[in-house]
Amino acid sequence: MTFGDFETVLELRRYTLHPGRRDELIELFEREFVDPQEEAGAHLFGLFRVPSSPDEFLWLRGFRSMAARKEALEAFYFGPAWKEHREAANATMIDSDNVLLLRPVQPGLTSPPPGSELYLSLPAEPSDAFAVFETEPSPNNFPQLPVREDGPFTVSFSRLASRSGVLLEPTARSLLR
Repeated sequence: MTFGDFETVLELRRYTLHPGRRDELIELFEREFVDPQEEAGAHLFGLFRVPSSPDEFLWLRGFRSMAARKEALEAFYFGPAWKEHREAANATMIDSDNVLLLRPVQPGLTSPPPGSELYLSLPAEPSDAFAVFETEPSPNNFPQLPVREDGPFTVSFSRLASRSGVLLEPTARSLLR
């Protein structure tokens, strides 16, 4: 798997959840939301627990373009799966608005080798990174889902812990392992 071969727009979504409800959301998310989003045109490739933060769920969703993002989000969020399960999902969340809209700094960056631990760094430390992203400058074209505008940001993923790195633990359906 590679970053950037298909996605030119990436959402990094960090949810703060009510205490003890992370696994409930992950189970619901993986059962009810992954396939419908993929069918709508989004690419969900990273779904993670953050071991140092037991009430956080972090996930990555990619799109081919900003226009494709708008189409996919409209199809999913106005569609039957979200309508049926949104109340259950939202009941687990304190905050779902910690979202960065990003683009790859360098296309075609590869994912880490199997068995390596995955870290997220913000700000980025490119020397250790296998993937680096920066703030997407386009305006948010799906305002129903807010994105942070307090950037710019640079985000990197690496195999090595860094002074600002956050260890990520992939869920069962995460393509990034």
